[in-house]
Order: sequence, then C-alpha cells, then structure tokens
Amino acid sequence: MKCCIVTLGCQMNQSDSERIRSVIEGMGYVLTEVEAEADLIGVVACSVRQKAIDKVYSKIEKWNQWKNDRPLITFVSGCILPADEVKFLKRFDLLFRMNELPDLPEMIQQCGVTTEFSVRHVLNALEREDERTDFWQVNPVYSSNFEAFVPIQNGCDKFCSFCAVPYTRGREVSRASADILTEIEKLVENDVKSITLLGQNVNSYGLDKPDGELSFARLLKRVGELGNRSGKEFWVYFTSPHPRDMTRDVIETIAQYDCLAKQIHLPVQSGDEKMLLRMNRNHSIDAYRTIVSDIRELLPTATLFTDIIVGFSGETDAQLEQTARLMEEVGFNMAYIARYSPRVGARAERWEDDIPQEVKSERLASLTQILKRTSLACNEAMVGQNYRVLVERTDKRMEGALSARTEGKLLVRIPEESDELIGTFQTVKIISAAELSLTGELVKP
Repeated sequence: MKCCIVTLGCQMNQSDSERIRSVIEGMGYVLTEVEAEADLIGVVACSVRQKAIDKVYSKIEKWNQWKNDRPLITFVSGCILPADEVKFLKRFDLLFRMNELPDLPEMIQQCGVTTEFSVRHVLNALEREDERTDFWQVNPVYSSNFEAFVPIQNGCDKFCSFCAVPYTRGREVSRASADILTEIEKLVENDVKSITLLGQNVNSYGLDKPDGELSFARLLKRVGELGNRSGKEFWVYFTSPHPRDMTRDVIETIAQYDCLAKQIHLPVQSGDEKMLLRMNRNHSIDAYRTIVSDIRELLPTATLFTDIIVGFSGETDAQLEQTARLMEEVGFNMAYIARYSPRVGARAERWEDDIPQEVKSERLASLTQILKRTSLACNEAMVGQNYRVLVERTDKRMEGALSARTEGKLLVRIPEESDELIGTFQTVKIISAAELSLTGELVKP
C-alpha cells in the first residue's frame, strides 16, 4: 500500500506533515510522491491564503474522479477554517485536526463510515481541550537529514484583523520545554545542521503557562547551553515572532551562544501607525525601531527579515509612503511583501477590499524596488569576505552550481557540482553580489 501526502502552506504545516507521515508509515504504508499510484492520498491544507485553498479543491476533484476506476481513501488536515472544514467534509473521506492525529489509524480502519466518524471527532476536538497537544508526542519522520523543524508553540492570541490563524489553529498553547529540548538534543546527536523552532507566535512561548514553563528567552538559553555541551556546529532559528513579544533579553541570549543563529525575522506589516491600529498589531513603529536598535547593538552581524502587506483595506498612498520610509531606514536583508486578500473568519473580511488589484501590484512593485536596493547594499558589503554556509541543494538557476545559505539565511550560489557537499558546512569567499543573492567560491582547507 502506498500513501501520498501533499503539504501546502507554512513551515508549521510541513512539521505537521512529518508527524502525519510517521503515523502513516507506522500503519505499513510506503510513502510516494506520485499521487496516481497511491492508495491513500492526503493534503495538509492552509486556509490562511485563498490560493492554497483553491489548490485543495482542485486536488480533491481530481482524486474523487480516480475513485471511479480504483479504490482510494482521501484525507485532509492542517490549518483549516471552520467554514472550509464543513465544505471539506463533503469531499474528503476523512478530516481530522492535528490533535486527533493519534486516532488516525482507527479512522482509516473505519473508512466505511469515515464522514460520520470525522464529524464526531471534529466536534469532540472542540470539547477535549486537554488533548490538543497529543500530536506532539508523535515522533516525526523528518523530510531532511540535515534540516529540521521543531514546533514549540501552536495557535495565536493576537487576532490581527487581516489574519485567520486564531480561527484555524486556536488559542496559544506552549509545548513542554522538556520535550522540546529532548527533540533538539536527538537532532544534534544525529548531526542535523539547521533547526528551526516553530510557532504561529513563537516568541510568546511560555506566556500561557507563566507559573509552569520557561520563558522564550530561557528556552533559548537552554538550547544554547545544549549547543555548548555538544561541541557540534549547528544553527538554531525561530519563526515567526511578533514585535509585541520581542524582548531585549531574547536578543541578549542570542548574542551569548554560537548555535543561536544571528538572523531575526520580525514582521512589521506596515510602517504607518494608523494602519497598524487598523491591523490590530498592538505595537507602534517606535517600539519596532527600539527592537531594531537592540538587534543592531547586540547582534551587529545579524540579518533582518520582515513581512509587509500592501493594499490593506483603507490604505492610502501616504500610508504606503510611511512603509517605504521604514524600509529605507531599516535596510532589510529580505522582506516578504504580499498583496492583501480578505480571509473568511478574519475581522477585516467584513471591511471593503477597496484597493484595486492593479494598485496593489504597483505598491508591491515599488516596495520590492526598495528591498532590492537595501539587499544589494548589504550584499555588496560582503564581497571579498569569508563566510560559513550550509549547502542545501543543487542550484535551480545556475547550472553546475550548488545553493547554500549563510547563517543569516542569505542565498549563496557556489560554482561546484559536488553533490557530496549537500548537507555540510563549508567556508566560502564571496566573489560577487546581486540584489537578492550572492556568489561564492569554496575556500579549500
């Protein structure tokens, strides 16, 4: 029997998919990437973006047609809005939330009454809050032997007006720090080189258990101490934090330990104070500037990434200009800039989506030009210097080259064809810089 799992959305969904794979393989299924040869096909869905949901509908329509010719069981899980869950129940054989993952084998075995079974489990999941984190006890089957995602927190209490995550993932829940540290220790023992701590609001870790858990800074300190004891080279990242919870002690801790990567992803979304209020971000631009100042002071070599939304409901040209000014001021190494689109369930869905698509595209293009300038300036300053990189794969754009990342997650293309270097740390000398990438040559030992 073969199973194919299609994963959409963010790194948290990828992490969830690795745990689903573990359960599926435990049932005797062999994983395949070819949908047409699978007896069991599932999708880890993402309701946060409409394009991802549209893709789910396209997939299930095709899969249900295949049922006319052969036996096939379909399932869906992941980050799903209640409204989408109702629609999916009519199309998939099985729907389960991640806290129900331990029940998946029983659900598959009872596939003759799967829809009824799924409805019952979805309803029960809303009532059994004590079981929400059971799935963290499932050991994942990692998709890489040198990179790993470690969930430390699930859900979000921030309720940004543009975001559906609180309605797909629920309220914030922190994973037990002892389990997190055990998983990381095993990964380090197995020579994993890059570890990313995951959460929808990752730096709020422990706030839901103030008397019973570590703070985020203390958790990072424990990870750093683990790194020192191991004597091994690895980098630990985290995503995605919220400026409201980014405290100076977190930055101080990162500065103290070599294994804590000097790269910060700090979503700002807008550079305008009134727009931040409308987005319900609950942080000011001055507060954001203070965090950036702390990063520049304590982590002078750190790269800084951000997220920005253009064309949010009611955004004016003047408000966009404020965002542009902030981008110029900070000089981000990378910014993930997205055109706003309403999401069912989010508060802003009730507001008029009053910015035409062509205007959104123009605004995205104008901010992208700023990003290219700031990125190029940062990259040009690296030319002629040596950097440690983690080689990730064969490069997709440059023939006969490898693709690697610096500690700051900057892309470096290396004109080498040695596949045995993939998954290893190497030292490169940067020989040229482009707007969003670098080229380096191996420094021979």
